[in-house]
Amino acid sequence: MAIQLPSKILIFGVTGNIGKYITNAIVSAKPPIAQQISIFTSQATTSSRSKQSLPSSWKSEWVSVITGDLNNADDVRKAYSGMDTVISCLGRNALLTQIELLKLAEESKDVQWYFPGEYGTDIEYGASSKNEKPHQGKFRVREFTRNNLKRVRCTYVITGPYIDMFLPLAPVAEDAGGFDIKSKRAVVVGTGDEKVGVGKLVAAALRHIEASIGKVLKVHSFVTTPNAIVAAFERQTGTKWNVDHTPTQKLREVEKEKWDANDPIATLYTLKRIWAEGGTIYNKTDNELLGLKPEDMEPLSAAVKRAVNGEVY
Repeated sequence: MAIQLPSKILIFGVTGNIGKYITNAIVSAKPPIAQQISIFTSQATTSSRSKQSLPSSWKSEWVSVITGDLNNADDVRKAYSGMDTVISCLGRNALLTQIELLKLAEESKDVQWYFPGEYGTDIEYGASSKNEKPHQGKFRVREFTRNNLKRVRCTYVITGPYIDMFLPLAPVAEDAGGFDIKSKRAVVVGTGDEKVGVGKLVAAALRHIEASIGKVLKVHSFVTTPNAIVAAFERQTGTKWNVDHTPTQKLREVEKEKWDANDPIATLYTLKRIWAEGGTIYNKTDNELLGLKPEDMEPLSAAVKRAVNGEVY
């Protein structure tokens, strides 16, 4: 017998770097993915002028906002009441918070399906993946789910970098690569011909529970290269861009320096290096399992147009 699609979804971390993209895709999906979607946010967020606009903009007849403290077990228990599916979009600094959230989900009578915050990189891609410093929190969460969850089922969605986060050139980490629209300048890691798989397909996983539940899904919206991205920006801006290159070995050296100095930006260097070295490329993805065809995917040109037009959260 077919498993019922999720009817009531709860989302954590909705205003974070990844959370805002995932949440927007879920709440704006047509037809609606679930009967009811609740977004959990803190009092600080609802009181902040800079952050409150996002939760407010998502409110609708089937989207509600729950205000509470993520570290308060009673608040979380109340939020779980009646919810069958939980999506965690918590940022890297809050990944280990998920262990308590998962424990409470297992104790609840309603939560059946949980998406831990993994997304960007595959912690089991290769032999060296287990040693990557940004992966350690994810490893602990996945170990907890495998050893302690009996009733709740998990789905891990490995998307590669979200294109909206992959494109910007960070002023404090220019040698890590990126694209600056204002100055028409790109910094490319390696030769620029290395493939990068990108995606934003959590919503699709929610629509295909039989193919998704209990799985580690590897999905891509598209595969491209930094040089192809530069060419797309040049077409849409009508201007030749200046392109600088960071050799992969140089990126590794700076990455090590940042970790040795306990600089928080070190994580970005590691992620950019993993992506540049093909750590999100697979011979076969799980797109077909989710009923996704190439024509269903957002093309690179659309993502670049959005960036050129400044259409960001």
